[in-house]
Amino acid sequence: MTLTYHVLDVFTERPFGGNPLAVVLGADRLSATDMQTIAREFNLSETVFVLTTTSPGHTARIRIFTPSRELPFAGHPTIGTAVLLAELRALLGNGESDAIIALEEEIGSLRVGVRMRAGGASFGEFDAPKLSCVPEIMSEPEQIAAAVGLIPSEITFENHKPTLVRSAPSFAFVPVSNLEAMAKVRISPQHWARAFTDRGVNGVYLYTRQCVRGQSAFHARMFAPDMGLGEDPATGSAAASFAHVIQEFDGLTDGMHKRGIEQGFEMGRPSAISLTMTVARGKLEGVRIGGYAVRVAEGTLKI
Repeated sequence: MTLTYHVLDVFTERPFGGNPLAVVLGADRLSATDMQTIAREFNLSETVFVLTTTSPGHTARIRIFTPSRELPFAGHPTIGTAVLLAELRALLGNGESDAIIALEEEIGSLRVGVRMRAGGASFGEFDAPKLSCVPEIMSEPEQIAAAVGLIPSEITFENHKPTLVRSAPSFAFVPVSNLEAMAKVRISPQHWARAFTDRGVNGVYLYTRQCVRGQSAFHARMFAPDMGLGEDPATGSAAASFAHVIQEFDGLTDGMHKRGIEQGFEMGRPSAISLTMTVARGKLEGVRIGGYAVRVAEGTLKI
C-alpha cells in the first residue's frame, strides 16, 4: 500500500518556521496501531490521518497522533489539514480563494474558514470547542518553579498566578515575569511528575507579556513530555484554553478582543497565533484560533 503525505509548517507565513505537521491522505485502511507507528516515524508534534467522512456535510474525518498517543483535538493539525484540503480542492479546478472545510475530529465537528491568496500563505481560522471549565489556581509555586527550572519570584506577574485548565488536553498555565526568565526555562524531570503529571496535566504553557514582536500580546513556551513532546513550537489547543486564563485575570469587558501570541522563538521556529475572544455578560462565550500555514514537502509512504 502506498499513501501520499504532505508536510506543512503551521502558524507561520514562511517555510521552516511555526509548527511542522505531517498529513497522510487516504488513510482509511490503516489501523490505529499503523497510525501510531507512522506518527512515531515522522516524529513531529502531531501527524494527521485523513479518512472518508462518516456524516454528511463534512469534508473529511481526521485522526491526530503525537509520537506516543492519539489526541481528540489539536489546533495546528486542524488548521494545517484544513489549509491543505482547501488548497488541493482549489487545484482541482473550482478556483476558490475562500473555502469552508468541515472536519470530523474525535472531539466533534469543527468548521475551518480558509483564505487563500496567490503567491502567499493561506490563513485558517476556527471556533474552538467550548469548554465548561473554571480555571483552578495552583497553590505550590515552589514546586512549580522547580519543575521548570526557575525560582518562585519568576513565575508571576501582575495578578496572574499558575492555573490549571482541565480540558482535552489539560494544560497548566504558568505566568513568567519577563523574557529573560522565559529563556532560562528547563524541564526538571525529578520535580515534573509531582508538579504536573500526578495532577493529570498534559502540557505546561508558560507565558509573559514581554514580547519579541511589537504586534504580540503574549510570548509563550509549551512543554509536554508526557505526550511524547519536548517543547512545542506553536500550540493552538493551549491558546484556546489560555483564553479562559486571560478572562480570569484580565477581566475583559463585553465585546470582541484579539490577542496575538508568539511562540517557538527559543527553538528557532517563530510562530504567530491569532486568538479572538468574545465576552458577553462578563463571561467568555466564544474563542477563535487562527494562523497561516505553508506546504514545505510531499511524498509517498510505502506500507
